Amino acid sequence: MELSPRSRRRLAGLALLLSAVSLGATACSGAAMGSPGSASAGSGAAQSAPAATASMDPGMAMGPSGSTSAAAVTIHISASAYSDPGTVGPGATVTVMNMDAQAHTVTADGGAFKVTAPAGRSVTFTAPAARGTYPFHCEYHADMHGTLTVG
Repeated sequence: MELSPRSRRRLAGLALLLSAVSLGATACSGAAMGSPGSASAGSGAAQSAPAATASMDPGMAMGPSGSTSAAAVTIHISASAYSDPGTVGPGATVTVMNMDAQAHTVTADGGAFKVTAPAGRSVTFTAPAARGTYPFHCEYHADMHGTLTVG
């Protein structure tokens, strides 16, 4: 049976999502997991580990030439709750992976960033260049809140 191009794209997207979920679970093995309610506050939730060494700032990774650059992080959305991405570097790429069946937004309370993540899809945005704490929320679900720390 031949799959349509649309079915192939959906299948590829599902495989990517499952792979990312699997990688996230591997990175979090052995870590304490909070309840779904605590994840919306950004505490005890699964987070992706930044590629960093002890001598470097969190959120920074070594580039191929030995220079440092902002490491990419992921905010997972599951059961209408955000995971805590930890501290990210200024200008880091932030991926939002929505594992729910409905769309969500990641909207900074002060307007520094806003992105809509369709159901079952991932989107990216660039972390602010200024260091600080950026509370965010979902425009569609008033009880969803999180914090992005740029350090």
